[in-house]
Amino acid sequence: MQCYTELTSPTAVTHSLSLNFTSASANNLVIARTSLLQVYSLKNVLTEASHTTSISDQARRASANGPGSANLLSGGLQRGDRASTTKLVLVAQYELSGTVTSLARISIPSTKSGGEALLVSLRNAKVSLVEWDPERYGISTISIHLYERDDTQGNPWDPELQGQVSYLIVDPRSRCAALKFGARHLAILPFHQHGDDLAMDDYDSDIDGDKPKPTITHAKSTQDNGTRDKTPYGASFVVSMLALEPSLLHPRHLAFLYEYREPTFGILSSQVASSISLFPERHDTLSYTVITLDLEQRASTALLSVNNLPYDLSQVVPLGAPTGGALLIGDNELIHVDQAGKTNGVAVNEFAKTGTSFALADQSDLRFRLEGAAIESLGPDSSELLLIMATGELAIVGFRIDGRSVSGLTVRRVLEQNGGGTLLAGPTCASCLGRGRMFVGSEDADSVILGWSRRLDKLKRQRSTTEMEANEEVDISDVEDDIDDDDDLYAAPSTEKKKEVVPTPATPDQTDDYRFRAHDYLENFGPIRAVALGKPLKALVNDNKTTTTTDDRELLAAAGRGRAGALTTFRQAIDPYVIEQHLVPNVTRLFPVSASKSSEGLQRDRDSFHNYILASTTQIGNDPRSAVYSLTSSGLKEVQDTDFDPEAGATLDIGTLHSGSRIIQVLSSELRSYDANFGLAQIFPLADEATGAEPNIVGASFADPYLLLTRDDEKITLLRVDESGDLDEVEQDPSLQGKTFRSGSLYDDIKGVFRLESELETGDDTGTVLMFLLTVEGGLQIFCLPSLERYVYKADGLSFLPPFLTPEFFVRRSQAKEPLVQILVTDLGDVSQRAPYLILRSATDDAIIYQPYHSPKPGTRDTTLHFLKISTPRITKNPTPPGYDKDDEKTQEPMRAISDCNGYNTVFLPGESPAFILKSVSSPPRMTNLSGTVHSLMGLSTSKCPKGFAYLNEKGSVIFAQLPANFRYHTGWLTRKVHLGEDVHAVDYHEPTATCVIGVSRKVDFQLPEDETHPEWTSESTSFLPQIEQGSIKLLDQRTCAIIDEYPLSTAEVVMCIKTMHLEISEHTQERQTLVAIGTAIIRGEDLPALGRIYVFNVIKVVPELDRLETGHRLKLIAKEEVKGAVTALSEVGTQGFLLAAQGQKCMVRGLKEDGSLLPVAFMDMQCYTSVVKELKGTGMCLMGDVVKGCWFAGYFEEPYKLRLFGKSANQMEVLAADFLPNGKNLYLVVADADSVIHILQFDPEHPKSLTGHLLLPLTSFHTGSFPTTMTLLPSSSPQKTLLLTSATGSLATLSALTPSAHRTLSALQSHLQSTLPHPLGLNPKAY
Repeated sequence: MQCYTELTSPTAVTHSLSLNFTSASANNLVIARTSLLQVYSLKNVLTEASHTTSISDQARRASANGPGSANLLSGGLQRGDRASTTKLVLVAQYELSGTVTSLARISIPSTKSGGEALLVSLRNAKVSLVEWDPERYGISTISIHLYERDDTQGNPWDPELQGQVSYLIVDPRSRCAALKFGARHLAILPFHQHGDDLAMDDYDSDIDGDKPKPTITHAKSTQDNGTRDKTPYGASFVVSMLALEPSLLHPRHLAFLYEYREPTFGILSSQVASSISLFPERHDTLSYTVITLDLEQRASTALLSVNNLPYDLSQVVPLGAPTGGALLIGDNELIHVDQAGKTNGVAVNEFAKTGTSFALADQSDLRFRLEGAAIESLGPDSSELLLIMATGELAIVGFRIDGRSVSGLTVRRVLEQNGGGTLLAGPTCASCLGRGRMFVGSEDADSVILGWSRRLDKLKRQRSTTEMEANEEVDISDVEDDIDDDDDLYAAPSTEKKKEVVPTPATPDQTDDYRFRAHDYLENFGPIRAVALGKPLKALVNDNKTTTTTDDRELLAAAGRGRAGALTTFRQAIDPYVIEQHLVPNVTRLFPVSASKSSEGLQRDRDSFHNYILASTTQIGNDPRSAVYSLTSSGLKEVQDTDFDPEAGATLDIGTLHSGSRIIQVLSSELRSYDANFGLAQIFPLADEATGAEPNIVGASFADPYLLLTRDDEKITLLRVDESGDLDEVEQDPSLQGKTFRSGSLYDDIKGVFRLESELETGDDTGTVLMFLLTVEGGLQIFCLPSLERYVYKADGLSFLPPFLTPEFFVRRSQAKEPLVQILVTDLGDVSQRAPYLILRSATDDAIIYQPYHSPKPGTRDTTLHFLKISTPRITKNPTPPGYDKDDEKTQEPMRAISDCNGYNTVFLPGESPAFILKSVSSPPRMTNLSGTVHSLMGLSTSKCPKGFAYLNEKGSVIFAQLPANFRYHTGWLTRKVHLGEDVHAVDYHEPTATCVIGVSRKVDFQLPEDETHPEWTSESTSFLPQIEQGSIKLLDQRTCAIIDEYPLSTAEVVMCIKTMHLEISEHTQERQTLVAIGTAIIRGEDLPALGRIYVFNVIKVVPELDRLETGHRLKLIAKEEVKGAVTALSEVGTQGFLLAAQGQKCMVRGLKEDGSLLPVAFMDMQCYTSVVKELKGTGMCLMGDVVKGCWFAGYFEEPYKLRLFGKSANQMEVLAADFLPNGKNLYLVVADADSVIHILQFDPEHPKSLTGHLLLPLTSFHTGSFPTTMTLLPSSSPQKTLLLTSATGSLATLSALTPSAHRTLSALQSHLQSTLPHPLGLNPKAY
């Protein structure tokens, strides 16, 4: 009985698409991360270049320095230049019960948003048609189409459907879509369009004049007219590609083409299977066929065919005007085929000459490798293409056009100084976002918004710098047409004067005409190859001492490929970076104060530091008091000679009004107003004039010039400062005085986000401050100040926490109320984007977040305010602490909004599980836990602690701290990437020295060695050499993240595994030491067997270098053993300090001898490649997994030494990761295979189906959607253990053992949620 929980979402981008989705004028980007669908909008902000540097270095700096450093400016920008930078703003995201294989845009006659629709194809031949629903601010599924039928299976020897890659293509005029699935099947889905009838097929605007008014026509189908009018699509049909053309026996790729009157696609295929072994006979086997479809007759016609194409062509890229035709991409060449079948090609390396007889222009000096390359247009006004290779290199593909015919191709490399090194790894997708912008997604590196500009003889700018500065933040859809590429010193040509694009051949002067830079990026933590558990360090700024924090662990993950290789750190909770620590006795609350001596002073200096800290203290047996401390260079100093009265009582809250010139102290029964030097200006007692009662204040909210007070009698008091700075009470309507409220919040809606209609009807005195009130009954009321006569918005169902909060929300009888105690409306976000959110706090310290949006009213152009509930997957620990008094819930520490905390507008959530609510521009709001005990926390900014916060710890000390530097928070975890620039294969943590041992490799050219038996090797004259991996072992200091030592490996030797073990180093004294064991593989080619080595290192202390104090440790080689076969896995085994190694086709137990040798003492034949070796620590029970047979369960015995097989998995599976999962007295084996399926096995020799234990019993299996890479058993004292799982998509998950009662409860809850929650794209979670 286990529970699978996804901790972080996938980060690797697999597909992307640019379209007008949320509205007809919107410019949206939709991306898919395996099973996560995200919708982004584009936003332009002005940024200033700080210095000129390479873009890859800036990407590393931005990922390390947080939200304010992602400008990534280079490519010719000098200090002081202002440039327009495109940012991605997250609109919505959806977790799917399926794996996305393609995204496509489709234009249908009518959508709810007025924009385009989205087609999503998924594994197992599924297609969903979705649109944007502005009323619910999310996607709406129009239809889902399934084609996974048994009758589509062809020959018995054809691969199964789930083993085939399915992808979706759409006609450029949106007349139909085609899903290629199975071996050679096409599912055609027609769509109704405006003006697509036969009368319009011969329409020519130059001859026939103005186009007539469009009418909706329908493809003929078996449906009746009534049904056709209700759907935007016609009846789909499945056809075999052999029925389209008998020669399409082995289709490779197809795509719809432009500029055809009927839906037409080009197909790359062959009649015989391509084979490298038969290369002399089958080197030009491919054909390119153009076929047009007749959707009405369901017939096809072959228009042309080009034969004898190179065997390595893999992709068809359709080209629009003015180029036309299609571009065929191979491994060594590019070939263009126009509409008449005329071909032009270019060879990009010297292997193209020997690989084909096809005529190609020679540009082999480029030495490009096109495997895994992506190509995308440089915009609608350009005929040139951007070629992105698997290494991240960039190149420009141009066409020589004579009239309307292409006469040749040119390819030119983008130089490093022009941004050619912007991308660190290869792409998985690329989408043009308009003029000068492109999104490049990757599974191996961060995905990037790539921008470019061109050199001109004359520099022109359509908008002056003054105009750009006046509107620093604009939506990209508003400036898409007139933006003039201000992101470089070189401006782009004006599109108004450009009537026709006529490319010219490349010349030496044109090699640097494009300048590229990165605008924004989406961080990717995949693929995670290896993980290790480390201990976080807490560095104090006052000295160089480094102390280890609590028992909480951090996760070290080896991620990325190639130049994007990095070491990523994951932490579950924020450990504040402590700047200062002061001891103030008996403090219960802190209030930093920033005041100005004049009402204009604070406006002139909005980034001013805090001047004072007001502390509320409580002593046993004495009345509570308050004290004011000034912030000095020597620490906190109590202010004495002022009008401030410490004996007035405990301070509940403090704030500034009248443009910061008045400090308002909120006491339990009165308010005190001070000037900037704490001179008393006014005392405002709180008393009920009608009854004479003196209610106590329980909460306050500030929004200049208003102050909202909530009282213990569940009434509110609204105050306003006049021109002189005095407080006056705002008169309430009698109807409002009789109502009761639990909490309230003020928000200054300067940007007009809420745009409530009734505000415009209140007269000229209408301000921008809104008052949000939470009623005792759990309803929401909004007032536009200063008017309190009537609310402008009301929603009574707030306490039921509906997914969509509207004034018309209907309460069902079965729904239960959530006891809410506080409401807060504030901005969340980073420096790029800030937006208001409605945040609620429940009695159990849970936070509920709502996002406001405007829903259109049917039949009108008006909108109404709605609220969308944001998913917050966090449960408060210990929600009801001992001694919790429900009646005293109002006196609990309230949520606090912090305006600038390391660049974030955040909210602190107090309680037994303190947390920050953080949001970046490209992620939803996330709640990140705060480690330790925090009693009171407020935002603080001083010269020593800028953009930080102050809090009280469990010892009562006042701590000035900041969010940890170099970390990001968009996943809900703390993440930090240390870029290494090399492929990272393995990692482990050496705890005694707080260092990490990393196995890396890089690509190097391979030259044939001199060999007497092979004299022909000396005649090799190629300059385009193959590449092999050259490995090395590096030692990284955890505190500085710097490489402090390196051990090079032999040629073609690569690290396969690293494991820190407590090994026995002496046979006589049985002394043990924490050593690092490393297994490597020497791969010499396909014709030679692989070899391996086992290294044992010790991390020793040495005298550090003078200028690098972190270099106090070095790797010392203890043992080195060469073995037959690659060493693929290592594990400590037994109780005597031995190691278990998977070497070649054997698993062998070895002991370290004093002479540095590794003595084998026991072995087991595995008969094939072993991918996993694990031992349940100290028990001798071992788990082995191979790539063919499955999982092995064995035992290690020490007297005598032997390995004995207990049981095997019943079914064959390709084991990628495996580990033990103990649950009390039960022991389970968890195995992940290559189909992303997790198998739970159990060894039970008493069960009759286990054949006395020879077979491991399969208990259950389930699909995860992410390609698993590692499993790690987390250390815990609980009998129910937890496994940590990582994936190739960068996601983290856990598999936890459950008790029977917990399993039954969660199973019932899961079944209920699956039947009640909506499922995006109409997918079935149970089938997934």
